[in-house]
Amino acid sequence: MKTLLNIVWLVLAGFWLAVGYVAAGVICCLLVVTIPFGIASFRLAGYALWPFGRDVVQAPGAGVMSLLGNIVWLVVVGWWLAVEHVVAGVALCVTIIGIPLGIACFKMVPLALMPLGRQIVPTGTVGSAW
Repeated sequence: MKTLLNIVWLVLAGFWLAVGYVAAGVICCLLVVTIPFGIASFRLAGYALWPFGRDVVQAPGAGVMSLLGNIVWLVVVGWWLAVEHVVAGVALCVTIIGIPLGIACFKMVPLALMPLGRQIVPTGTVGSAW
């Protein structure tokens, strides 16, 4: 079921959401100081392409620097990535079949706003020492 949802997701929304994250990553990698933001953006692009079967968890050891980085991220690129998710989520929720995909899109909004200090792990590894 996850594979089918991921394929439908990729066709309807995943590709375009990933393009937004890749564009943000390229912009962030233009300056040396924001390369960590670019790396985070590329990581999120992979998650936006194939989200089902993976979870987002708080990274161990994420502290004040992650919070400060998230604030900079929010101001520079986070807000427009979040808007992209909201628009895609609303568009997906127009049909009954798209509602689960729209809900998944809405669940990605907090990640688009504050991605630093989080890890993407396979579903079911949340409680393990991964």
